[in-house]
Amino acid sequence: MSRILAINGGKPVLKKPLDFFPPSPMDNREQKAVLRVLKSGRLSGFVAGYNEHFLGGVEVKRLENFFCKKFKVKYAVSFNSATTALHGAIIACKIGPGDEVIVPPYTMPATASCILMNGAIPVFVDISENTFCLDPELIRRKITRRTKAIMVVNLFGGPADFRKIKKIAREYNLKIIEDNAQSPGAKYRGKFTGTIGDIGVFSFNAHKVIQAGEGGVLVTNNESYALRAQLARNHGEAVVGQIKNLKDKTILGNNYRLTEIQAAIAYEQLIKLNKLNSQRIKLANYLTSKLKKIAGIECSTVNIKDEHVFYVYPIKIKERVLAVSRDKLVEAMLAEGFPMSKGYVEPIYLLPIYQQKKVFNDTHFPFAGKHYKGSSSYQKGICPVAERMYEKELTFTTICQYPYTKKEVDLFIKAINKIINNKKELK
Repeated sequence: MSRILAINGGKPVLKKPLDFFPPSPMDNREQKAVLRVLKSGRLSGFVAGYNEHFLGGVEVKRLENFFCKKFKVKYAVSFNSATTALHGAIIACKIGPGDEVIVPPYTMPATASCILMNGAIPVFVDISENTFCLDPELIRRKITRRTKAIMVVNLFGGPADFRKIKKIAREYNLKIIEDNAQSPGAKYRGKFTGTIGDIGVFSFNAHKVIQAGEGGVLVTNNESYALRAQLARNHGEAVVGQIKNLKDKTILGNNYRLTEIQAAIAYEQLIKLNKLNSQRIKLANYLTSKLKKIAGIECSTVNIKDEHVFYVYPIKIKERVLAVSRDKLVEAMLAEGFPMSKGYVEPIYLLPIYQQKKVFNDTHFPFAGKHYKGSSSYQKGICPVAERMYEKELTFTTICQYPYTKKEVDLFIKAINKIINNKKELK
């Protein structure tokens, strides 16, 4: 192997760079499922009327029933994305103008956007350095009389600290909504993430563990939440008048419906979830054993009582110890054939929509007006840990995903050691 770093023209560890997100694990089961739907002639089973078709077709109901059985919940409501499922969760909890929802800033922007979609205010609370999820110790200071819920994100495949978060939620009578898009099958103290709060949301996006191109599922044990989610999904305002004994008819729905093909694929993917997660966990543990030997690189900490499923494998770079910056290491690793991230996502509150406080044309609703008497702050510095992770410390790899094996992990370690041993070459 060349001692000259590939970033400086040397021979890379890998001739052909790996895909950042490798191809989805599809086989003839998904192909047969798609063909079954095509032959049926029913690409969607939904009708926006309160009848036997209001809840969708055969494949949608089959998937939802499987979710209930798999994750031991009473209700599962499919959506055409996890984003729309999150919006459905906000609607289900009757969160709207004048309300606040606590949310971490270090997540997909949709986690907070779904709050804005219903005219409510995201209140950002910093993350823990260890879990990258909401820091429970900081939540109380952001709670006001307007706070209605805590949006918990189980990030990178691992759980948040639910013991402390649930205690706070009970104390202030707050709902807990889990964005579990990245962590299907993860567990906190033996219980599946996504089922710990009042509502949980799963994703079938093209880069997630189980994939259908797009799609999502909302799960809950609350019958009222499930019904409101179903109404939000399928033009609920058009059917509430047809539902007997429904007291609250104030609902505005949308077309958030999942197609039969997506549902059929997602069903087959869900069957594979345990296998896919076990492969990731095995490789992640192997990678951890190798990275622990390198000073300046910190691996994700997993409580022995919990189960992390490693949607991605997060790594913290301690520049002073490693004597290489996070960004320079990432650039050098890419040259060696291993793409890695630079900090995941920018903290959400730094996006223009929050800096300008403009969502709906030139108005400042919902940040200001007669419905909201609070004061939302989105200044740089309000969540220093998230900002530090984004700007200089955090990187992650997908080297633990299918179809990669110990062979690719060993080469990944080889590339890191090559860079560290020749770091003087880096300018």
